[in-house]
Amino acid sequence: MEEIYNIKIPVFEGPLDLLLHLIRENKIDIYDIPIALITHQYLQYIKMMKELNLDIAGEFLVMAATLIHIKSRMLLPPDEEAPEEQEDPRRELVQRLLEYEAYKEAALGLRKREDEWTRVFQREPLSDSDEEDEAIYLSDVNLFDLLEAFKKILDTAPPEVATITKETLTVKDKIFLIMEMLEGQEAIRFEDIFKNGITRTQLIVTFIALLELIRLGLIRAHQEKEFGNIWVIKQNVVDLPVNFADS
Repeated sequence: MEEIYNIKIPVFEGPLDLLLHLIRENKIDIYDIPIALITHQYLQYIKMMKELNLDIAGEFLVMAATLIHIKSRMLLPPDEEAPEEQEDPRRELVQRLLEYEAYKEAALGLRKREDEWTRVFQREPLSDSDEEDEAIYLSDVNLFDLLEAFKKILDTAPPEVATITKETLTVKDKIFLIMEMLEGQEAIRFEDIFKNGITRTQLIVTFIALLELIRLGLIRAHQEKEFGNIWVIKQNVVDLPVNFADS
């Protein structure tokens, strides 16, 4: 029996980040969350992270249980003997989300001027009919923006039944390949990193390598606008670390 290759990449964001991402993506009123929809999509993300062999923190599973519990409470018929105005099962979750969102916005404000040079770069030369180059202003993306973009790429891969093993998984090679692709370039599109991936396993390995590079601070991922194109930018480092963990 082949030894399963477990990849333990720290999750950069928490369950509240995922919920806020889903609320933003679906353009939902945070005070009126469609709990059935959000629970379904949340569980899809958990399933995908497990498929990628990401080391999911226990708090993600606790939140999944919380969402399922809220969903079950909302499906119950109202208690006729209870007071007329019963507490919304979503109330506590909404309050947590509002407090966390305020915290995130405050933290973002403090980092507003950090690494300004990485937030703008020039497009490739435009056609002769255009008068001048156009600048692209970028914003940071989180893990779930990356997962969403990767899911679109993964959905195009042919079905593949295979176990990820040490023979087929070469995260280290993919790390150096991505850095080579960035050599001499200001940025590359997210999807271009996966253009040589043929199988589902190869795509997954490449994505894991990308996450590892972000974790190491060697690259950063940015977005033109909300849910727009994602660009991968090399950080200002001289040498690539020699020793990469295989797990």
